[in-house]
Amino acid sequence: MLHDLKAEGNMSPMVGVLYSAVKENSERLQRITEGMSQEEIDYKGYNSEFNSTAQLLRHLLYVDLNWVYRIKGEPLPQTFIEEYGPMIDEHNKLPMVNGIPWQRLISQYEGVLQMLKDSCDQLTDDDLDRIILFGHENEKQATIRWGLWHMADHSRYHQAHINQLRKWYNQQN
Repeated sequence: MLHDLKAEGNMSPMVGVLYSAVKENSERLQRITEGMSQEEIDYKGYNSEFNSTAQLLRHLLYVDLNWVYRIKGEPLPQTFIEEYGPMIDEHNKLPMVNGIPWQRLISQYEGVLQMLKDSCDQLTDDDLDRIILFGHENEKQATIRWGLWHMADHSRYHQAHINQLRKWYNQQN
């Protein structure tokens, strides 16, 4: 198997490479979580003190959804905020997610990735220089280029947490 990052369809070259990095990481996320039981998806580690795979999947979905709308230059619709939010709970932690099947979580995440693809189809390489605001209070600035890279990087970061949870879960069971 040849691994490469190539532009999809009619995407501009750099946009396509960055989109491919996000897509590849989402496919990897699906592979490392595929076949998990509901118990394992909801497992929070020893003493239940960590984020579960379900929480991390929902978190990645919600963060990426926010980036899609930033890239589009539109506010995140209230329906999405109500369905997938908030970003953090009243204790400054990821919101509880429990009992949602893997297939539903992945299907929802795939929907976000389709929105990203549709947005990237409209971008030019020059658009990557556009500055967008992000952060809990929109207090930070980044280029769209950095935002796309961050989506891929953020996914890999949490995939490491999921792999650790899987290791602990298998040791306990």
